[in-house]
Amino acid sequence: MPRPLPKPGPFPSRSNTVEETSAGGIVVDFASPGLEVAVIARINRAGRLEWCLPKGHLEGDETAAQAARREIAEETGVEGDVVAPLGSVDYWFSVAGYRVHKVVHHFLLRATGGTLTVENDPDHEAVDAAWVPFDELPSQLSFANERRIVAAARTILPRFLT
Repeated sequence: MPRPLPKPGPFPSRSNTVEETSAGGIVVDFASPGLEVAVIARINRAGRLEWCLPKGHLEGDETAAQAARREIAEETGVEGDVVAPLGSVDYWFSVAGYRVHKVVHHFLLRATGGTLTVENDPDHEAVDAAWVPFDELPSQLSFANERRIVAAARTILPRFLT
């Protein structure tokens, strides 16, 4: 559960900075011909649809890998096993007078079961989910930092295809 936000002032300042840690990643159906990956769509603050990798906050004493498995299952309905870390990205954004520094740890997962759906997303952030062939991910994803995670996955994916 994220910690409570401090009271905002009129302008974001260091005292209004919040640190957040999330985890998620690329869950691949290794049995599919196109090595399909489960992705989700969300509506951003400006009302635009964004396709992204599933991710979310760590809860309790979860490790990043445990959170990635749980968040992917919640947001996509697809269960998976972590096969490798893919690296982390961090970025800043402002919301309601707060400056948020977010770090997201990404993992490569092998799909092991479940059914693609957004119905189990407890936060109801995901509005759609889709299977996308791995090679089409860069053109489907909305964020450059997630496209860099796909590039990292591309370099290690062949190790898991045998």
